[in-house]
Amino acid sequence: MSPAAPRVGYLLTVGRTLLRKSTAIDHWRAAIAREDAEDLLALALGVAADALDAEAIVPARVARRYQEYLERRAAGEPVALIRGVVEFAGLTLAVRPGVFVPRGSSELLAQAAVAALRRRQVKVAVDVACGAAPVACAVADALPSAEVWGLDIDPAAVALSRANARRNRLGNAHFKVSDLLAGLPRRLRGEVGAFTMHPPYVARREVRALPREIRGFEPRHTLTDGSPDGLGLVRDLVEEAPGWLRGGGVLLFEVAPYLSRPVQALMRRADLEVTVQADPGGITRVVVGRLRG
Repeated sequence: MSPAAPRVGYLLTVGRTLLRKSTAIDHWRAAIAREDAEDLLALALGVAADALDAEAIVPARVARRYQEYLERRAAGEPVALIRGVVEFAGLTLAVRPGVFVPRGSSELLAQAAVAALRRRQVKVAVDVACGAAPVACAVADALPSAEVWGLDIDPAAVALSRANARRNRLGNAHFKVSDLLAGLPRRLRGEVGAFTMHPPYVARREVRALPREIRGFEPRHTLTDGSPDGLGLVRDLVEEAPGWLRGGGVLLFEVAPYLSRPVQALMRRADLEVTVQADPGGITRVVVGRLRG
């Protein structure tokens, strides 16, 4: 860093250069280093990223704070954990170490659940392995009349989910520590209109190949269920969920595109009507199984 009070443009150049050299960051898009540098400088300044002025002078104490953020990011720590919050479907959600950080790609899963539930008179949604509750909160926010449940085996995730629901004033969102569906109230059997799940779908032997910013900062149990193909929990939920669904209810999984066909096959074997939904780039992200009737 420059010893004198530097300008925004200079600090952004320093940040981009440092982050581009990091081998702990997954540079899957060319613009990632630039965007992360902008987000972190905006965080240090307490302004929105689009409000940065390249010619503005940055106080030395803010520049030091920015340097600290850059070093954390260069070591692989996700920007979301440095910020402490993420924006998801118009909501602000707290994040914390030890709980999976929500991804923007999961908004498609939430949207698919909302679309399926809008057509139903009785609206009950259950998000399994809810983590910080991005999907559960998004569904509860979009459908205030719905009864929404988030389930997770990790008490820390459930505590964070409840805090995020309170933060966004979502009184229709409820959370329980649960091994799959074990904690779901029995009265909901046959009443659920939509199950959602972003499963830990990385195959056991593939975890070590993940980028440092993922395997070093996300809990292992949120990345893999320990099965050889990463579909152990998917198989379990495909087996259990139909007994809880109303006729015409849906089971929705967010998975990597390469797992779409295996998940579709599991659903068809369970006699579910299968469709898929793609993101704006045409990449299949959500596999939908509908209970007949």
